[in-house]
Amino acid sequence: MTSRTRLLLPAAFITSLGNNIQLLGAALLLVRAHGSMLDVGWLFIAVAVPQAVLSPYFGRLADRFDRRRLWVLCDVISALTALALPVGLALGVAQQPLVYATNFALAIIAAQFTPASAALIRERVPTENLRSFNAHYEIALQSGMLLSASVGGIALQYFGPQPLFTFNALTFALSAALVLAVGERRRPRGHVEEVLPQATKRLPQAASAAAVLDRIPLVPLAVLFGQGLVVVTVFNALLPVLLIGEWQRGPAVLGVVDAVGGAGFLLAAAVYRRSAGWLGDLRLATGGFMVCSGLLVLQPLFGVPALMGLVLLGAFLFGQARIATRSLLMTSVDESRVGHAFGIANGYGLAATVVVMLIASIVTGHSDTRYGFAVLALISILSAAFATTWISKASKEPRPEVTALI
Repeated sequence: MTSRTRLLLPAAFITSLGNNIQLLGAALLLVRAHGSMLDVGWLFIAVAVPQAVLSPYFGRLADRFDRRRLWVLCDVISALTALALPVGLALGVAQQPLVYATNFALAIIAAQFTPASAALIRERVPTENLRSFNAHYEIALQSGMLLSASVGGIALQYFGPQPLFTFNALTFALSAALVLAVGERRRPRGHVEEVLPQATKRLPQAASAAAVLDRIPLVPLAVLFGQGLVVVTVFNALLPVLLIGEWQRGPAVLGVVDAVGGAGFLLAAAVYRRSAGWLGDLRLATGGFMVCSGLLVLQPLFGVPALMGLVLLGAFLFGQARIATRSLLMTSVDESRVGHAFGIANGYGLAATVVVMLIASIVTGHSDTRYGFAVLALISILSAAFATTWISKASKEPRPEVTALI
């Protein structure tokens, strides 16, 4: 992995920072104006729907066109789109439609960005370095979330939304500059037709080629990956309603709780390589999601201090499961189809997010957030159990020989 490839890490950090400031600020604007879980839920649904519909198709585009240029194009368009929100607020445009419209547009762009960024990472990072890179990538993402939650929540309370939304546009521009600095790819994409003849020359290469063809099915991995999207999105919608709407705390408290969750993710990324070496990515992914989902039930029951402790533990387990699933998904298909795989997984996850968000919003609207968290936990456990059962069954089926696939 070259030093230029490592520029993708700060690009991921700055993009995560801006995206989460945007979404956090938009959610808080709606909570202050309406105080309804359903209003916040519709915001997250507006973000999820276009990605759910378009991600599978855009994933194919990421495999057909230059992935680096797609990443840069997404950043440039996102910067211009993000500027529409602070400009519109300054001009007196109606707040709620403006919030929904700009976040909807950014979500369409994100539908292309997600598979393109994943495919670019798989393209530029050697397989033997993927675990290490994915751990650092997750640290970059969660560091952005941590900083956006703590600094963003406090700044929103004291300075208002316009500066934060303007800063979000600047983060997209900086991300584009960093990815441009990565440079063009120096080698053509490998194909099975090119790799397999070389595998006959050296035994380690032959073993590697056989391992590539012996992979976990894509569908249960997509379910696990999508499970992560469901938990993060619905949890982030429930949390401001719990803290601000029900417990009457300020945005700064929300920022601190989110920062604690970000710290848990950072700890997860720091120990992931050791945990994956001990348990394996598959066990780490399935077990981490199951335990983390169970913790969701307890989080809204005991007040802010207990919530912080449970969020820290849940994020620590969830973070390792998320990195493990990302690594598994990246190696589940040939490099030339990684964009399509992530497009399918992202599309499924966001479609499931819409359904779960609606269910949690309706349940919370007729009761309180305790039941919303319980619904999220139940659905998460069932999804993880379904994926685990599918993978376990697939592992017992006879595997085709390499020669049969040539």
